[in-house]
Amino acid sequence: MPNIAFLSTAHTHTKGFLKAVSERDDSDVVAIWDDMESRGQNFANEYSADFSADLDAVINRDDVDGFIICVENTRHLPLLEAAIPTKKPIFCEKPFTTTVDDALKAVSLIKEHCTTVHMGYFQPFSAEMQGVIKHVNSGALGNLTHARYRNAHHAAYGHWFDSEELAWFHNPELAGGGAFMDMGTHAVHLMRTILGPVTEVLATISNVAGIYPDVDDNGVALFRFANGVVATVEGSWVQTGGQRALEVVGSEATLFPIEGRGFVTQKPREAPEDISTGTERPTRVDRLVAAINRELTQEELDADLACAVDAVAIMEACYKSNESKQWESVAQV
Repeated sequence: MPNIAFLSTAHTHTKGFLKAVSERDDSDVVAIWDDMESRGQNFANEYSADFSADLDAVINRDDVDGFIICVENTRHLPLLEAAIPTKKPIFCEKPFTTTVDDALKAVSLIKEHCTTVHMGYFQPFSAEMQGVIKHVNSGALGNLTHARYRNAHHAAYGHWFDSEELAWFHNPELAGGGAFMDMGTHAVHLMRTILGPVTEVLATISNVAGIYPDVDDNGVALFRFANGVVATVEGSWVQTGGQRALEVVGSEATLFPIEGRGFVTQKPREAPEDISTGTERPTRVDRLVAAINRELTQEELDADLACAVDAVAIMEACYKSNESKQWESVAQV
């Protein structure tokens, strides 16, 4: 039965991950490290785990089979550097890192130690989205021309990050950005997974609500993909309802969701046709346990990591474009 150690409990998703591990019959939370002792100790008490303020002591426990990193965004690299040499699988909350330099350092260590690392991305792995990816790759839409996707909620208007423990979400030194870093990264990762590498971006990222004024709460970006597709990507904390719908347009048909039916394709002047779903892939905690149990192919793991690293480069280019007010090239990493 895999034993899991948590390295920080800073992220708002920590409780869900702890619950997911503890509810499985084949895994257990055995240790928690946190630099905020009260936060880490509270979680340790709730889930009957050992708490330690000594990172090395947790990293080097013989009874730990894998790690979950839930530290603030800009602090991922030090924990990755500490955990990767153990060669034990790691689930790191998204984004992988907030800079390309940090991502390259982590990837170098991953290659050196042959350690499995995956991030908290989940959207591409559902059965529905696996069906979308297969359909797009089949060529049934014809020559792909454009796409769009929004990933958003009302976190700013809902004051989700007002507490002391979650205030880091609107501290640029710890978060590395606001809504676009938090929500946009999911949209970026999904679009990269479906449509391949991005060559350049044009982005406008701003704060419109003034509730968390030190970071952005809304962002819109144009992506130009290597295959010629141009896409619109949105990430926001100020979305009051509406859809998050993905749309992919080709010369033969358009793919989009219909409520109650899932994703369909439609040709001009014809009725929408349902597409087949794919096979769901494990994600987040389930993916970590699958990695520990060696149930994932190296090909899948390599593709997963490549998308996560590219997402860092795309995000970095978006924030750079917001400053320069022009198209920016995406680093090829």
